[in-house]
Amino acid sequence: MSSNNDSISKTLIVVISLCLVCAIIVSSAAVALKPIQKENEAKDLQRNVLSAAGVNFAAEGVQATFEKRVEARLVNLDDGTFATEVDPTTFDYEKAKRNGDSIEKKNDVAGIKRRADIAPVYFVKSESGKVDTVVFPVYGKGLWDLMLGFVALEKDLRTIKSIKYYWHKETPGLGGEIENPSWVALWEDKKLFNDQGEFALEIVKGSVSKNDPNAQYKIDGLSGATLTSNGVEQSFEFWMGDHGYGPFINNVRKDLKSGAL
Repeated sequence: MSSNNDSISKTLIVVISLCLVCAIIVSSAAVALKPIQKENEAKDLQRNVLSAAGVNFAAEGVQATFEKRVEARLVNLDDGTFATEVDPTTFDYEKAKRNGDSIEKKNDVAGIKRRADIAPVYFVKSESGKVDTVVFPVYGKGLWDLMLGFVALEKDLRTIKSIKYYWHKETPGLGGEIENPSWVALWEDKKLFNDQGEFALEIVKGSVSKNDPNAQYKIDGLSGATLTSNGVEQSFEFWMGDHGYGPFINNVRKDLKSGAL
């Protein structure tokens, strides 16, 4: 003979009550942890920007070094002007990317489908307080998913100082080698643009010949990862071109060279 506690209605009440308690606990934890999550995301971004620029933050820490050495600005990608109507410290680039306008297929060489109208750029100062590096976010489709990274340029906005990929799903040991320090080192001092200002960077199959007169524009391909190599090259072609930071680069190059920025 079953007791009253074994009734279906009481069982359902217990199950529903447990679900509600668990939902409240999970929701409360999510709300409570949100500020910490945001803080960690901000620190990750700062760490990656500093790493791309080659700034050592071991002594003063990531946040203090970033605040001392880096000025974040926003750019209207369509005309290359500074977007002064938006606060860079509260701008949510990830949200802006998700809500961005669709890109015409013929222009979407990076395979990103959407692009925000406004994007960040980071001016990095030397110890003397002069801007000597500009860091740009770049991303595009790899073999399996998007690849997110940064490129740091010398103040001529033509010469690469370094790159830093911080998120991707490329195959470990193949496309995943975009993070390999040996491959990253190949990018130093390479030129994005030729003397006519045209995008000229190329990731070649195999190795770049030392006798190649255009070696300054070429980088060794990743062995066994042609699609990843193509994705990296096309990401740079898009973001440094007319539909990315190209108009901005043309606008500010003279100011940076003269020290006006």
